[in-house]
Amino acid sequence: MKAYLETIARVCHEANRVLQIAHGDPAPSPHWDDAPAWQRKSTAEGVEAALDGATPQELHETWCDTKRAAGWMYGPDKNAHIKTHPCLVPYMDLPDEQRVKDHMFHAIVRAMSTSDSPRTEV
Repeated sequence: MKAYLETIARVCHEANRVLQIAHGDPAPSPHWDDAPAWQRKSTAEGVEAALDGATPQELHETWCDTKRAAGWMYGPDKNAHIKTHPCLVPYMDLPDEQRVKDHMFHAIVRAMSTSDSPRTEV
């Protein structure tokens, strides 16, 4: 993974984790360094999509498509073992605090991808 992409993904992941905790998520994401590879990859793919111009709504829809393709389905509780997630719904059906996460993710990517950010491979 390109270093700048991983840096942005790490910041997005950790900010999302903090919001999960603030909103009382019973199963918040682990810290970036402890997150499973599939979760880090998913975040990096979201960063790439945002860099390509995806809106917060499009980021959510792409996330849902990726989750469903990996066998996840809607469930009232987030559970990685049985692959259920309460956010596997259309964007407009998300609670406000979940939409805030998509907007925050998008804003972080935009803020960290200014023209003077390094985009070199390590």
